[in-house]
Amino acid sequence: MTALQLGLDEARRIAVRAALLEGATPAKRPADLLPMIEQLAMLRVELTPTVCPAADHVAWTRLGDTYRPEQLEEALADGELFERAWMLRPMSELSLYLAEMRTWGPAPGSGGWFEQNAAFARRILEQIEEQGPLTSRDIPDDATVPWPSSGWNNERNVVKMLEALHMRGRLAVIGRVGRLRIWELASRAFPDVPEVPAAEAERIRSEQILRACGVMRDSKAISRLELDGLTQVGEPATIEGVPGKWRVDAAALERERAGPDFSPRVAILSPFDRLMTDPLRVVRLFDFDYMLEMFKPVEQRIWGQFTLPILSGERLIGKIDGRSDRDSGRFLLHRIHEDTAFDRVTRAAVDAELESFAAWMGLQVVRG
Repeated sequence: MTALQLGLDEARRIAVRAALLEGATPAKRPADLLPMIEQLAMLRVELTPTVCPAADHVAWTRLGDTYRPEQLEEALADGELFERAWMLRPMSELSLYLAEMRTWGPAPGSGGWFEQNAAFARRILEQIEEQGPLTSRDIPDDATVPWPSSGWNNERNVVKMLEALHMRGRLAVIGRVGRLRIWELASRAFPDVPEVPAAEAERIRSEQILRACGVMRDSKAISRLELDGLTQVGEPATIEGVPGKWRVDAAALERERAGPDFSPRVAILSPFDRLMTDPLRVVRLFDFDYMLEMFKPVEQRIWGQFTLPILSGERLIGKIDGRSDRDSGRFLLHRIHEDTAFDRVTRAAVDAELESFAAWMGLQVVRG
């Protein structure tokens, strides 16, 4: 099959529009939370408080000031969403994940830990069945064998077993108390829906990811957190001046070529935004030098602890280095990195978007 040839700006616009990031006015943006999540194919759960929890940041970037974090909490509690692998998805798509849950295996390097602690797993399930939804702090650690870790997950037996039971489809997350997940039996939290066969589910989920990205690298390693092994979907493509093979969503390409109706805007993105999903795509397609440096030593950071990418139209143009200080009611702006010098209009638009974002968080921007 002959590959389609895309222009660089064309490919970028397809990606931005697919991620629901066009629209200088609210009329061009999504109006409701659930349709937004359906189009993005997931909403990442990342509770790092440096600026704003990722799911809330992503939702505000699309929905604006009408969005409130309570909406997300209510949707999860009411069974409109389900969480898996730190991603929220519409409950209507649960059937696409049942085969994966049923066949989920332990993580490499676990050394048979789950099998050795089968009695521990049964006790957790029995406790939740008898007492109702619980957090990890409500469950005693009586694992027979400790989790085989030498660092980050040392002595986190309860959390690791809860997560294993979650990945196997035995437990569901139905909310949070602070940063702690509330666990319930999946049999009580999930509707009784038929399982979509694994190969068909992988194809459908691959199509959803491509629709959310618009254009993707033609690689089975593109989105391992979402789907370990993508089925080739969409149309093969090349992009002017960009190396590698690509896949493009045919419907998105048709819309792009139907007319010049792209509506550019300035947006301040979460590091976990859909547009930032694949780091190599970000580098190649947007020529954007970016790395989340929250786990790097201070002296090794280039951009800052938790920098926020800046989108302008179809280009990623810079990063915001700052943090939210909720005790003082301030957003502390350390620096705006301009990849190329902003003109007066762009600088004003970035400042206005930052002020709006901070105000929505109940904060005042303080520079310095």
